[in-house]
Amino acid sequence: MSYTVADLIVDTIAASGVERVYGIPGDSLNGFTDSLRTSSSIAWTHVRHEEGAAFAAAGEAAVTDRLAVCAGSCGPGNLHLVNGLYDAHRSRVPVLAIAAHIPASEIGTGYFQETHPEKIFDECSSFCEMVSTVDQLPRLLDIAIRTAVEDRAVSVLVIPGELFLTAVDRPERIPGIRATATVTHPAEEELHLAAMKLNESRRVTILAGAGVAGAHRELLDLADRLQAPIVHALRGKEFVEYDNPYDVGMTGLLGFSSGYRAIEHCDTLLMLGTDFPYAQFLPSSAYTIQLDIRGSQIGRRCRVDLPMVGAVADTLPLLTAAIDDGRDSDHLTTARRHYARTREHLDDLATPSADGDPIHPQYLTALLSQAADDDAVFVPDVGSPVVWAARHLRMNGRRRLIGSFIHGSMAGALSQSVGVAAAQPGRQVIALAGDGGLAMLLGELLTLVQNRLPVKVVVFNNSSLNFVELEMKAAGFVTFGTDLDNPDFAALAEAVGIRGVRVTDASALPAAVDDLLAHDGPAVLDVTTARQELSIPPAISAAQAKGFTLWALRTVMSGRGDELVDLAETNLLKRLF
Repeated sequence: MSYTVADLIVDTIAASGVERVYGIPGDSLNGFTDSLRTSSSIAWTHVRHEEGAAFAAAGEAAVTDRLAVCAGSCGPGNLHLVNGLYDAHRSRVPVLAIAAHIPASEIGTGYFQETHPEKIFDECSSFCEMVSTVDQLPRLLDIAIRTAVEDRAVSVLVIPGELFLTAVDRPERIPGIRATATVTHPAEEELHLAAMKLNESRRVTILAGAGVAGAHRELLDLADRLQAPIVHALRGKEFVEYDNPYDVGMTGLLGFSSGYRAIEHCDTLLMLGTDFPYAQFLPSSAYTIQLDIRGSQIGRRCRVDLPMVGAVADTLPLLTAAIDDGRDSDHLTTARRHYARTREHLDDLATPSADGDPIHPQYLTALLSQAADDDAVFVPDVGSPVVWAARHLRMNGRRRLIGSFIHGSMAGALSQSVGVAAAQPGRQVIALAGDGGLAMLLGELLTLVQNRLPVKVVVFNNSSLNFVELEMKAAGFVTFGTDLDNPDFAALAEAVGIRGVRVTDASALPAAVDDLLAHDGPAVLDVTTARQELSIPPAISAAQAKGFTLWALRTVMSGRGDELVDLAETNLLKRLF
């Protein structure tokens, strides 16, 4: 048989470390999938929705830090990839998407399933080009892979279906493309200016994000020299909070008050590897130093007085060496005391409810944290599951916490878990799924069965789009359109060949969690959780307080005062009224 374009693509991605491709077959993609059929190095991971394929690739790339690949057939097939690719691109993980296209001779004629993928994917990728001739393919493929791994981004190759079957010469050597190792730090003058400012500041607070990955020791050394509390953004949680005597918690919409106050009371804020999105939680008057590997990220959220471009791991040792000894520790001590009180309050909420009452989601999350493996990967859905994950999962330097934390898409927990489990067999993978998020891509449960992936799916079943309800209440709206008429997810799981357990009483939950995690194969734990368990940001604005008051009045006037009865004992109402 002749050597084809599809064979060249398969051999090239294999040389670059790819071990599987996620997708759904289709006629325009047949040449590519047929080459995968005969490949001894790359597996085809069949999903049930192309959005799930892109999310799975994003999940794999997040935990392996290597290129992952997904594919879709022409028209609707590759359009379904868009949402997952947006997530991968905004999360900065390396993903290559193969978007099959209609026959080249038909482009522009309104042909069956015709779209213009090179336009559609442009915003969710760093590289997106259509391969028009066979001669283009080798170079465009290399550029696409190189862009994905060096920029930590999405690349898309749009390929008319007939090109996959076109014969090409087999290359003598196919280079493996990996991200290059670099050392990047600011110029000596900028480091000197930063050290000078930090030395003269009395109250320095560090805000650390995902960019501190691989620099835990360096971060703690700097905090020790500065006697500075460390606040983390959500994506920094897994890299910051463990074994950290300077940690004072998280800030932002999902955070809690101690992190917010440590930033509010500083005179200098040092932002390390974070593109923290919420300007309202950043100080308006403090001197701000921001260090990021991407200079374009600096100053997006607040005024930055001293920008520095460099990798956190490469820069911090140079900066720490220039910081004076003997600093006052009052700011750190005050922040740590506040954190201890806040942490105690949060832990008090993670308690079992009385049997017959809905289970506190904090309690469920805390039990999972206690029982999970030391190197477990947690994948929470956007909405309330990510709130409880951020507040009640304990990281240790080996556990991972990934999710759609920037793009903010529903339905990511199960689908991203597919990619994690496929890439790292034997590692415990726990999807913290909202009932709304799980239902959105429910067919991916079949992906677990078909690919024999032992993902543990925990459903926070509150019969509502819970976080959306909170947003409505904060804005003063009567909740509408958020009710979910859910099935018994455990019974549904059993029907498709997955172990299913349903829990409605807190007393049964510890044993159910242990049973879930011990099961050898995929399993679903459907837990009835409290619908009115409100999560609140670390600081409530006057507008939010007004919104909740307006919501309460509107709710009573609309004849739904029972909601207020349900909320009568919540901490939020105690704080507001």
